[in-house]
Amino acid sequence: MAGIGVKLNHIFQKNSIVANLVGFTYSTVVTVAPMCVVILNILLMGWKLGFNKVDYINRELFSCTVLYMFIFSLITTSPFNSVLSKYMSDVIYEERYQDILPCYYVGLVMNLTVSCLLGIPFCLWEHFVGGVDIFYVFTGFCGYISLTLAYYSMIYMSICKDYEKISLFFMLGMVEAFILSMILRYLCRWSITESMLFALMTGIFLIAVLEFSFVKRYFRRNSNQYKKVLGYFVKYWQLVVTNFLYIAGMYIHNFVFWNTDMKMVVVNTFVCNQPYDMASCLAMFTNISATIIFVAHIEMHFHEKYKAYSESVIGAKKADIENDKRQMFRQMGSSLMSLARIQFIITVVVYLLCLIVLPIFGFSGMVMSIYPCLAAGYFILFMMYSAILFLYYFNDMAGMVWATLSFFAVTFAGSVYATRLDEIWYGLGVVLGSFVGWTVTYMRLRWIEKNIDRHTFCNGNLLKRGKGEQPSGKVYDRRSHTEKIAKENS
Repeated sequence: MAGIGVKLNHIFQKNSIVANLVGFTYSTVVTVAPMCVVILNILLMGWKLGFNKVDYINRELFSCTVLYMFIFSLITTSPFNSVLSKYMSDVIYEERYQDILPCYYVGLVMNLTVSCLLGIPFCLWEHFVGGVDIFYVFTGFCGYISLTLAYYSMIYMSICKDYEKISLFFMLGMVEAFILSMILRYLCRWSITESMLFALMTGIFLIAVLEFSFVKRYFRRNSNQYKKVLGYFVKYWQLVVTNFLYIAGMYIHNFVFWNTDMKMVVVNTFVCNQPYDMASCLAMFTNISATIIFVAHIEMHFHEKYKAYSESVIGAKKADIENDKRQMFRQMGSSLMSLARIQFIITVVVYLLCLIVLPIFGFSGMVMSIYPCLAAGYFILFMMYSAILFLYYFNDMAGMVWATLSFFAVTFAGSVYATRLDEIWYGLGVVLGSFVGWTVTYMRLRWIEKNIDRHTFCNGNLLKRGKGEQPSGKVYDRRSHTEKIAKENS
């Protein structure tokens, strides 16, 4: 994200209203625009094709298929992407660009393997038990795999700092999907749901192909050093655990409520909970601006302070190191407080607007009863994630694992308990889990602040580590040394 910060600093240097609007728009485009484009395209296709006129079972089958595609593609890619991103960062720092393609291919095989191991049995169950047409099942599976590839390739484009290209590829893919859905429906006379699902699948596949071609064009040399990539998964296993627990924790409360009496089972295969899932979606969008604010306001300022401290550590005086250290942590605390204040105001305003506007569009009853607690939970959740990113800066692997593990465990336990409460408290698990995760993260940041010198200067090794027989502990033999001197004199 440092590349975003540099560009935003250049934009905001003009100190004008137009520059602020341009900076906010740019940060929106490079962060949440891809997701918003996909959602907008689905809504437009449904509106133009008359999705609301489709019979209930087919409408719910389509909704569940798309929901599962997005959720489980995120979960299956989460264990690998953080480690691969770490490997690429180290490779670029060492200017070993020929090692990036081996990293890409290894990650590609791992992502596809895990995704297929999860997706193929489910699709077989959907066809043979649920009785869903094989073409419809295969289309959904292809969309799921394409989305996995698109998510995976995005991390390589981020390394290249071509964030705008990601949004452009999503835009092109969704435009193609919209046009194709019209052709399939009105020229080929396909059903509405098949037209929408097949068009959406081809759009996502186009995104994945464009991203793959970009990576291949950007990195041309291949060192064929694949074992080095696998070694990173052993060395940085904490990153695998951290990223998986965070993504899983974001959805574990949904899975809990999918197993309550409120659940809805579609074609004996898909399980969902419409009121809770819709409330979760609204709560997430209520607080999604925290991601934009973090990129636009926090990281572009903190990165400079962190860079100054890192440069001081290399060769500055102790007084300069202490001064840069204080400024870095002061900026970190100020950034977190600014994010909390600004996002709190935005969340309150959006929440009040939702209470007024959404009932007009049919969102009422249980959805609006569940929504307030979840909105508060997602507010704390995004604060927690912002703080966890600072732990990434300081390479605090243990802190990240403890933070995400506590978040996942408390969210799961709290959601199980919340199923016994009134519907207004259904989001209590997210609130408790996010708060505990935030507390652990904050305590780790305070620990790092107090022990930063030891954390920075005492984690290295004087001798290179290796495998083999342990060398002798004897470093000097006086007798042999005396005999050697006597022999030389004679």
